[in-house]
Amino acid sequence: MATEATDAAAPQSANTSGNSSTALNIATWQYPQNIKRSFQNIARIHPTVKVSRGNGPIVKLHLAEEKMGKLEVAKASITDPALTVRGVMHATNTDAVLIMHNGRILWEKYYNTMTSLTDHLLMSVSKTLVGTLAGALIDAGLLDPEQEVTTYVPALATSGYAGARVRDILDMRSGIKFSEEYLDPGAEVRLLEEAIGWAPAHGTVGPIGMYEFLRTLQAKSAHGGAFEYRSCETDVLGWVLESAGGAPMQELLSERIWSKIGAQQDLVMGVDQFGTGMFDGGFNATLRDLARFGHMYVNGGRALTGKQVVSEDWLADTFTADPMQMQAFAQSPTDNMMPGGRYRNQIWFPNPATNAAVALGIHGQMIYMDPATKLVAVKLSSWPLPQDASKLFPTIRAFEAVSNYLAAQQ
Repeated sequence: MATEATDAAAPQSANTSGNSSTALNIATWQYPQNIKRSFQNIARIHPTVKVSRGNGPIVKLHLAEEKMGKLEVAKASITDPALTVRGVMHATNTDAVLIMHNGRILWEKYYNTMTSLTDHLLMSVSKTLVGTLAGALIDAGLLDPEQEVTTYVPALATSGYAGARVRDILDMRSGIKFSEEYLDPGAEVRLLEEAIGWAPAHGTVGPIGMYEFLRTLQAKSAHGGAFEYRSCETDVLGWVLESAGGAPMQELLSERIWSKIGAQQDLVMGVDQFGTGMFDGGFNATLRDLARFGHMYVNGGRALTGKQVVSEDWLADTFTADPMQMQAFAQSPTDNMMPGGRYRNQIWFPNPATNAAVALGIHGQMIYMDPATKLVAVKLSSWPLPQDASKLFPTIRAFEAVSNYLAAQQ
C-alpha cells in the first residue's frame, strides 16, 4: 500500500574517502575534494536570491517503495561489468537519487549529509528550468522564438548575437565563439565565472557582471548552424526572458513555474555582483522538488497540483524528433557521445530509441523524464571531475532499465 513520504528523510552513510577538504570560498569551492560540501552549501559561498514557491499547499509525494535498486543495467559492451541500478548509484558519487512513477516514489536514497530538505546545486540542469520558462512565455504570447534576440535585448546589437534568433539560442545553434572546456582556465566558460565573481580573476580583470560579459562575446560563424553546447546561450536566453516577461528571473520563474508545482521549498538562484541570475548553472533545489518539476514533462505539461505549467504544444515541439535538429546535433564540432541524439529547448535527448528527455549538469546532476512510462528519475551527485562519461552513460542506462521495467508492467 502506498504511504505518504515525509519531507525529512535522514541521510544514509556513504563512502566519503578521498582528499581532505579545505575552506570553501570562491577560489576553492570547485576543488574535487570540496564538491561534496560546496554543492550543498552554495548560499554560503555565493550571493543568492529566492524564487518563491508561492502560498499554495505542498504536493505530497506518496511512497510505494519497490526494489528498483536490484534491476540489472544493460551493458554498453561485453567487457563492461555487470551492474544493478544500486551498483551504478554507488559507483557514481551519488548524493541523492529518486525514482518516481505517476507521482509515487518507488526508490529514494540520500548520501553525503544530504536530506530531503537539502538544497543542492543543479549546475546545467538550471538550463532546463530557464527553457521551461521560455515555453511558458511563448504559451502566453509574450515571446516569439522566431524574433531576433536583439528585438528583446537591444544592448546585444554590438555583440556577436546580432542577427541570432531566440530559436537559435534555445537550441544552442548560434555562431558564438565560446569554449565549454571546463578544465581550461582560459576558456570562456571559466572567464564567465570570473566576470560574475564566482571565481577569482586571473590576469587582466575583464568585464564585471553577467550582462557586461555577454556583450563582449563575438560570433565565429553564421547563426542557425550546427549544435554546440555553450552555457552563454542560456544566460542570453535568461536576459531575453526578463525583457519579454517584464520582470526579474526570480519573479518570472516563481509566477510561471515554481509556484505551480507544489514545491516544498523556494528555489534558490545564484546571482552576480548586481543581482543578475547565474542562469546557466546557478540554481539550487531539493531532490523531491526536482521530481515535482519533472513530472509535468511526463504528464502533458500538467503539474501534480493539476495546474497546466506549459502547453501540450510546447511539449510536442520539445519531444518531436526533427531531422534538421538531429543533423545539427550530428554536425556538432565536439563529440557528444550520443549518436542519433538531439538537443531541443534546453533539454538533451541522448537516445533516439527511447526519446526520453534528460536535463544534465556537470559533476553528475540529472533529471530523466520519459513520458512513455511516466517515469521521472532525479540524481544529484558530486563527481570530482566536471564531465565523466564512465559515470554519465551508466546512469542513463540505469534509468532506462527502470523505464523498461515499468513498461513491462503496463
